Amino acid sequence: MASPSTSSVPIFPLHLLPSSDPPYKLLQNHPSLSLLSKCKTIQTVKQAHAHVIKTGLHHSQFALSKLIKFCAVSPSGDLPYALSLFDSIDEPNQVIWNTIIRGLSLSSSPGLALEFYVKMIWSGVIPNSYTFPFVLKSCTKMKGTQEGRQIHGQVFKLGLDSDAFVHTSLINMYAQNGEMGNAHLVFDKSPLRDAVSYTALVTGYASIGYMENARKLFDEIPIRDVVSWNAMIAGYVQSGQHEEALAFFREMIGANVVPNESTLVTVFSACAQSGSLEFGKWVRSWTEKHGLGFNIHLVNALIDMYSKCGDLETAFDLFEGLEQKDVISWNVMIGGYTHMSCYKEALGLFRRMLRSNIEPSDVTFLSILPACANLGALDLGKWIHAYIDKNFQNSNNISLWTSLIDMYAKCGSIEAAQQVFIGMRHRSLASWNAMISGLAMHGLAEKALELFSRMASEGFKPDNITFVGVLSACSHAGLLDLGRMYFSSMVKDYAISPDLQHYGCMVNLLGRAGLFDEAEALIQNMEMKPDGAIWGSLLGACRVHKRIELGESVAKHLFELESDNPGAYVLLSNIYAGAGRWDDVARIRTLLNNKGMKKVPGCSSIEVDSVVHEFIISDKVHPRCKEIYDMLNEVDTLLEKAGFVPDTSEVLQDMDEEWKEGALSYHSEKLAIAFGLISTKPGTTIRIVKNLRVCGNCHSATKLISKIFKREIIARDRNRFHHFKDGFCSCNDYW
Repeated sequence: MASPSTSSVPIFPLHLLPSSDPPYKLLQNHPSLSLLSKCKTIQTVKQAHAHVIKTGLHHSQFALSKLIKFCAVSPSGDLPYALSLFDSIDEPNQVIWNTIIRGLSLSSSPGLALEFYVKMIWSGVIPNSYTFPFVLKSCTKMKGTQEGRQIHGQVFKLGLDSDAFVHTSLINMYAQNGEMGNAHLVFDKSPLRDAVSYTALVTGYASIGYMENARKLFDEIPIRDVVSWNAMIAGYVQSGQHEEALAFFREMIGANVVPNESTLVTVFSACAQSGSLEFGKWVRSWTEKHGLGFNIHLVNALIDMYSKCGDLETAFDLFEGLEQKDVISWNVMIGGYTHMSCYKEALGLFRRMLRSNIEPSDVTFLSILPACANLGALDLGKWIHAYIDKNFQNSNNISLWTSLIDMYAKCGSIEAAQQVFIGMRHRSLASWNAMISGLAMHGLAEKALELFSRMASEGFKPDNITFVGVLSACSHAGLLDLGRMYFSSMVKDYAISPDLQHYGCMVNLLGRAGLFDEAEALIQNMEMKPDGAIWGSLLGACRVHKRIELGESVAKHLFELESDNPGAYVLLSNIYAGAGRWDDVARIRTLLNNKGMKKVPGCSSIEVDSVVHEFIISDKVHPRCKEIYDMLNEVDTLLEKAGFVPDTSEVLQDMDEEWKEGALSYHSEKLAIAFGLISTKPGTTIRIVKNLRVCGNCHSATKLISKIFKREIIARDRNRFHHFKDGFCSCNDYW
């Protein structure tokens, strides 16, 4: 019988003793390690780990390095488990150090990668060309330029600056941290001039919006690969130059460079953000024609593009067509509904997502919280807040807390908004802006202006959005002199050019104060053409001050700008009705009918037990319709006993006073309040949201209802919030 070759691999099972680390050839085909290579989840890895321990392989650094690699680097891994494995090794070798540093560089705590790098050096293990790309990546993620410079010195000391991967990582680290001078210096001093190093520099310039510099370097690249083209396209998109991005993609196709998944995702994103639906359809067709295929990442990008471009039907068909939906699939579809103001659909899909046991991410909440805010869905908003507190308490995403502030403010709970703001460890300018705007829309002008002063004292420089909030606060409270002062300060002290929203606030302030000459002068001196909102503010002021002739003149501007918008015609009808000019009211109504336009119906919503109920004027489709109208009759009886006299001046029809009073009784906000009264316990605050400005009659009636039923009623109309309590309103009848 022939003797076995000395190079043959022994027959398993092979059991290793402590302090042994057998050669690679003895381990590479071991069944336990083969089992590890097939693992897809951390649970199966832990089972494989148990098998490794059973066979004694846990004494082998090779086997442990395989376990640590899966746990530290795999998307379905477990970094804490990897760290516990690492801690069990007495003297980790270079490969294991590099693997754990790599895993930490990919985590949300890249600073730990630098800590382990220092430990590696102190342990006597010398870093190599595989170590530095991940250490430098960590410096990039944590914006650690100072640490990056120190690492650069060690790279130079070890003579690794000529390594292609380390060289490119150095360029990328400096470039992504905004130090283009140092990035260029590393590039210029090295003979390495391949597409990768060029692309790192191009990406750096593109990331800070220097697209001309990026294009110049791109043109110098000897051989441009798909990554180089991607860097330019992504740079254009990040800079908001979407048309240039799409043109560059055409150029790429013309150069016969085949796009990859990254290219197409970026291009679909550019189409979504620019509303270029037809171009997006062409890219989709081109991709299908060239057989590139659509994986889940590309389908998600398509869902985002179609939904943001307004084709929600196609987006939803793509969404439903996915056999396996990931969290991004849900996010882009929910975000699409919110973007297109389909808030009820967004909430419905979010609830379905939760029923599907998909864990929502921070991006999910950034899409769904605006939907809650617009519908006034406070109960769901509170649930989301509790979920965020439990699962995202340590998140660095300040936008989450800013969105909560906005949601609470728009749902009528300004106190909760303030609590979130006060509890934030770190605040962005957007956080301050959200809180100032929230206070402004609730008519708390003094608090809004105090917060603005505090913001400035803490070193935050206000932007144009800040001043929209500040001027809105002045506008809602009728603070004319302060409004003038802040408008002037914005221009002189902060060098911010007024935009349409700033002018709109000032025109509203001046118009409501009856200073029509000054308001018209401001409009004439604007640096841009006034939009419909500005003329609408002035027309609204004409209604308040009964300036019929000026109203007619202003309305002409509105008709020219927005010929298909019925709002201007209705507002002019209000002015005529207030003056009893019913022939003119009839003429406007005939004009609307001839144009095929209809007045936007008043719609009010109320959330009860986490369900949003909507009502329109004289609505009779609600399941509890009879109870609602019975309550309305009771309300009207109690109002009459309390001496309430309906204000019929805003009813746009020439009819008997009794009929006018009946028409006013069935306004959508009164239906919503009646439903709130029959659906909630006595003393519960009633919160409603209306799509139009609340009329004078309903405003007066709601004040008295709050007193009769001892309820606080918080109403959000198109312009602001009204807090009704004990017969008074927070707006002091100025709205």
